[in-house]
Amino acid sequence: MTSAVPTSVPVGNEAGGNAPLTMNGPDFPFAYDRFLSHPAGLGQVPATEHGTEIAVIGGGLAGIVTAFELLRMGLRPVVYEADRIGGRLRSEHFPGAPDEVVAEMGAMRFPPSSAAFQHYLDTVGLETEPFPNPLSPAAPSTVVDLKGRSHYATGLDDLPEIYREVARAWDEALEGVEHTRMQQAVRDRDTATQKQIWNRVVERLDDQTFYGFLCQAPGFASSFRLREIFGQVGFGTGGWDTDFPNSILEILRITYTGADDDHRSVVGGVQRLPERLWSLAPDKTVHWAPGTSLETLYPDGPRPAVTALRRTHAQGDPSGNITVTDASGSTRTYRSAVFTAQSWMLLAKIEADEDLLPIDHWSAVERTHYMESAKLFVPVDRAFWRDKDPDTGRDTMSMTLTDRMTRGTYLLEGPDPDGPAAICLSYTWCDDSLKWLPLSAGERLEVMLSSLAKIYPGVDIRSHITGDPVTVSWEDEPYFLGAFKANLPGHYRYQRRLFTHFVQRDLEPRHRGLFLAGDDVSWTAGWAEGAVQTALNAVWGVMNHLGGSTDPANPGPGDEFDALAPVALPEN
Repeated sequence: MTSAVPTSVPVGNEAGGNAPLTMNGPDFPFAYDRFLSHPAGLGQVPATEHGTEIAVIGGGLAGIVTAFELLRMGLRPVVYEADRIGGRLRSEHFPGAPDEVVAEMGAMRFPPSSAAFQHYLDTVGLETEPFPNPLSPAAPSTVVDLKGRSHYATGLDDLPEIYREVARAWDEALEGVEHTRMQQAVRDRDTATQKQIWNRVVERLDDQTFYGFLCQAPGFASSFRLREIFGQVGFGTGGWDTDFPNSILEILRITYTGADDDHRSVVGGVQRLPERLWSLAPDKTVHWAPGTSLETLYPDGPRPAVTALRRTHAQGDPSGNITVTDASGSTRTYRSAVFTAQSWMLLAKIEADEDLLPIDHWSAVERTHYMESAKLFVPVDRAFWRDKDPDTGRDTMSMTLTDRMTRGTYLLEGPDPDGPAAICLSYTWCDDSLKWLPLSAGERLEVMLSSLAKIYPGVDIRSHITGDPVTVSWEDEPYFLGAFKANLPGHYRYQRRLFTHFVQRDLEPRHRGLFLAGDDVSWTAGWAEGAVQTALNAVWGVMNHLGGSTDPANPGPGDEFDALAPVALPEN
């Protein structure tokens, strides 16, 4: 379903009126985009610390942003990566197809409200284009297929009245949590109003599921059918019933900040962002010679997977050091380290000292709830879905939402309308994703083609496929163990511990010096913006740990923490 919330506009720094939404808030409404764009930079460390090695564990977006910014400060980040640079920014290219035709196995669509993420796209010169979400202008047409009945639409008005009833019910439900007022506060950068609204919402709804919230909303309360349709068709990106058991707070963070509106894809694949940051020499840096990049420091690439993390206390230093052992058997000790891999890796794949984190933070790591996710893409000869059915005049095939096994099917055109293109035959989450887990890529393909044949009986999709399918189940990836975090009811306190960990002044010295980053540490897991924001938190943390500071004209997230800190719920 098209988004039931006001659409956002391109990112900028205007305030009031139609100023853009950003993902700066509502839990911690720090202006990350302004912090990044300020000419004073992100801060500095004492000259005596220049060249100090800092371990950065994980070469996904959070890790590479962290390393890039630490390099600019004159530090020497040492990146460890078990697989490839990019993490869940994983773009697969098809043999013989143009570079613009990619299979985005992880993150594939990005809202304009991702202002800090956009900063780095601009830094490395990457372009974006509209993503073909259901019923969006970028999708020529959409088919909604539920319970064996298909409806063809180019906009919401083409669907039966009950779909508009669902949209109205969702709008009404959102206004029950001051949605319009919150969005205006986000546009105005009105942090006081954001916190006033959000603190009440957190206290009231932390124990509520998404589904429970719908059941209590006037428009949905008396109609299972409306709730069922909303779960299967949803808003923005499509169906949301796999999120029904999760905390409603997770959903409100998305809608308040426009995270599900006006999505764009990165031309040539989003994995190019961390790859280019790896090879890019910052335009402003200290200590290092002009032209120095992460790649020039480490021409052989990142160090291999981390197998052990330990505290080793230096003489006279109660905070200790971080000692890292990697898969090559090498052991190196650092003054500080940033851990950007998924937090469960500390439990399942890495031998980790308990002193790395306070015990309450370990509890938060253990209780992190990850969503499963599966995708399968195929290359095709051309955008054949643009062909018109001679009998109906409709597109041969459409962006598809269905209650069948495939759930969501996306049609991805290349630069040449008559040239190679790609189809994401299925994108699923949670229980829907687990149904694919035991099946090989070939077996998955057959089931998907069979499902889609029931929706498009006259379309021979197979005849257009030009290569092997590529697939992923993120819960089966050994260095991820899941797709992204999604808090369950009652998990707000755990998330707060992980997000606020970068401010370590109240921690015992033996727990300081290791910083957490990554989208699962953020409030907006599953969005690249969360990876960037927590990376910037960690950069501030390392700088502060080494005795550095920000410019007074450009305070960082730790400097403004007391004024903006997420509400602390009672622990009793």
